[in-house]
Amino acid sequence: MNAQEKEINYTTSNSYSTLNTLTKDTKNVWFVCHGMGYLSRYFLRYFKGLNAQDNYIIAPQAPSKYYIQPKMHVGANWLTRDETETGMQNILKYFDAIFEAENIPEHCNLIILGYSQGVSVAMRYIAHRKLNCSQLVLHSGGIPKELNTEDFNHFKGKVSIVYGTDDEYLNEERIAYETNRANELFGDVLKVIPFDGKHIVNIDIINSLV
Repeated sequence: MNAQEKEINYTTSNSYSTLNTLTKDTKNVWFVCHGMGYLSRYFLRYFKGLNAQDNYIIAPQAPSKYYIQPKMHVGANWLTRDETETGMQNILKYFDAIFEAENIPEHCNLIILGYSQGVSVAMRYIAHRKLNCSQLVLHSGGIPKELNTEDFNHFKGKVSIVYGTDDEYLNEERIAYETNRANELFGDVLKVIPFDGKHIVNIDIINSLV
């Protein structure tokens, strides 16, 4: 047996979801990356409390969909440890296409939020594309190990770490580690925002960011 693993390039399509309307009066554009098991159209519900005239929300869709037991509803996943680099290159191109299609006006504040697994793809996109934004929100997720301070030398915005003190995926050691990593990358612009709760999206904190 002579098993081989080969790689090809091809064109693919993917959806993304938006909330509200992008107009000349829009103040903030949010680019929000959902966590594992979500779909982008359902992730938008956490942003419905934001003022619709001021805020336009873009939610990209993780490409790998699967059925979740026991009810067999559909969720999606951004990346796994298998061929992470190739997967991320595909996501970079997908995000590029969204930004090109949306053509965000320069007067808008760009807010990038990653929740859970979405933290990793949001941070990698900023690092790889040298993207600047007004705010980066790291909600209940881990910072990719390969990223370093040089990857964010260009970054001028504010950064927030948001996490639940009873998050079932975190402990004191992990919280300390992620906070120290964020301090190393961003320094004085970092704000740490804990809340009483589990591994959930905190709507109140999201609404307080603008």
